[in-house]
Amino acid sequence: ERKHVVIYTDGACIGNPGPGGWAAVLLHAGRRREITGGRRWTTNNRMELLAAIEALKALKCPCQVVLHSDST
Repeated sequence: ERKHVVIYTDGACIGNPGPGGWAAVLLHAGRRREITGGRRWTTNNRMELLAAIEALKALKCPCQVVLHSDST
């Protein structure tokens, strides 16, 4: 059976474009992992998407994922 992972993501930037950052929190079986990153010149949409992409890349095996984002 695949692991069940819940992921919360967010991304933002100052100006659009401008410097930005992203973060994700991965939760599994009572464990929590936080990952972050940023870019010097980017857009808010890129950071929102990059948070989700990097969170999925951080998974070490195939998992059942529920991903939460505030991005529309």
